[in-house]
Amino acid sequence: MKSIFFTTIVIVGLVFAACKQEKNKTEQIEKETTVEVKKPETTKTFQKKSLNQYMVGIWETSYIKIEYPTYQKSDTSHVFEDDFSKPNTGRAQSEYKKDGTFMAWFKQPNGSKVGETGGNWKTKGDSLYVDYTYLGKQVQTWYIITQTKEGFTGKVIYDWDDDKEFDDILLMKSKKLK
Repeated sequence: MKSIFFTTIVIVGLVFAACKQEKNKTEQIEKETTVEVKKPETTKTFQKKSLNQYMVGIWETSYIKIEYPTYQKSDTSHVFEDDFSKPNTGRAQSEYKKDGTFMAWFKQPNGSKVGETGGNWKTKGDSLYVDYTYLGKQVQTWYIITQTKEGFTGKVIYDWDDDKEFDDILLMKSKKLK
């Protein structure tokens, strides 16, 4: 009985020793084959401003994507995507003023504005809170804003399809015009 016990202990010890040796070999191989990659240095640095200062001005949305996981209460998902960079297409634009008000509109290819609406805005940390009326509906939501060299990327979860579920994810990219 004692010999079976000691044999088991020896076998378990050998297995652990073999595993440790294999681990050491693996670490050595990883060290020998690791290649250090350096990122190229950029010549321009991007200085972030407070979001409250950053938002003041005229903006143009260049891209928008809305993911509806349960489109209008169905079990089907839906994605709306629009790239406003195509020639001869309208442009979604907005102007944020220092006094906490903003105007938004859609600029047609001929230069006319349609769908104008206005509201209030404020910031807190990296969030942009907006309150406005659109198509007769009061919209109160907030976007998580990431400042970029060209403008910003905004993301929000909201009920964009009016199915009473706040599960629709909107992503937009905007660039500053003035």
